Amino acid sequence: MALVISTFIKSLVLIVLLLVGFAYLTYYERKLLARFAGRLGPNRAGPLGLLQPIADAVKAIFKEEIVPGHVDKVVYLLAPALALIPALVVWAVIPIAPPVTVLGYPITFQVADVNVAVLYLFAIMSVATYGVVLAGWSSNNNYSLMGALRTASQMISYELPLGLLMVAIILTTNIGRDVGTMSLSAIVDQSRPWWLWLWLWLAFPFFFICMLAENNRSPFDLPETENELIAGFQVEYGGIKFALFYMAEYIGMITGSAIMATLFFGGWHGPLATPNTWYGPFVGFGWFVVKILVLLFIYIWVRASTPRVRYDQLLRFCWKFLVPVSILYLAITAVLVVFTA
Repeated sequence: MALVISTFIKSLVLIVLLLVGFAYLTYYERKLLARFAGRLGPNRAGPLGLLQPIADAVKAIFKEEIVPGHVDKVVYLLAPALALIPALVVWAVIPIAPPVTVLGYPITFQVADVNVAVLYLFAIMSVATYGVVLAGWSSNNNYSLMGALRTASQMISYELPLGLLMVAIILTTNIGRDVGTMSLSAIVDQSRPWWLWLWLWLAFPFFFICMLAENNRSPFDLPETENELIAGFQVEYGGIKFALFYMAEYIGMITGSAIMATLFFGGWHGPLATPNTWYGPFVGFGWFVVKILVLLFIYIWVRASTPRVRYDQLLRFCWKFLVPVSILYLAITAVLVVFTA
């Protein structure tokens, strides 16, 4: 019973943090894009515009809900939730702070520490694609359908190099252990020699490019490109239903940044983030948030400075460059592991 209550509380706190994080990620992005373009950004709603996310939420909630008569209503209404829920539940296996013992009871800042966490990540991230695909199909609109088909093609393509790079990272967990692991908490806790960190960081730019495509972020936001498809898969959506897709994209950015921070930058590890101390969880969570904010800055920097590519360029870059590079990286990693073990 205690385990159930603990899991429920962790899940509830995590969802609240993600929803607040989503709201202020929009503020963070708009302020940064304004700085890149020499503008001010939000500055009217509250001091420094800090209440702008709340104003946007209230506006979306009270907008008139319109369901076009030509859509498949059941699937049309379920699609936004199907896009959002995977972005939330994927956090169940991500450790966000070091463990601590309170009154003899161990507390971990992770909803579930499973030994197949990496497989869980891929399974849940794949489900998110269905929300977008079903939204485009159920809208009964040619622009929406084209955006949905682009999403399916883009996700299938870029999940391949993403998976190959992830396998290479898992292979490195054999170094210094009797057997490798797919547990994210074990990957975070693993001590690595300096040269292995350099080798992992070599894969980070390619992994980050794959995450841009997985999150439909510029320059890979082809499923919703306004100059070709008006708004792509979400053209028939408005009000709170559109806001759910918006939320799924931004929480997906936070999730992608958390995954990259966990795999490449030590997760919650940092100075003074010591397990089983009263200050350890606070400091560890602070380091985790800082790493996520830096990675989100790179997401936004790319959007501000990189033009959108053509769809044929998107697929050609994946299949003719990223896939061969990922296979080569995996092969070299396997050789390094064999000779180091």
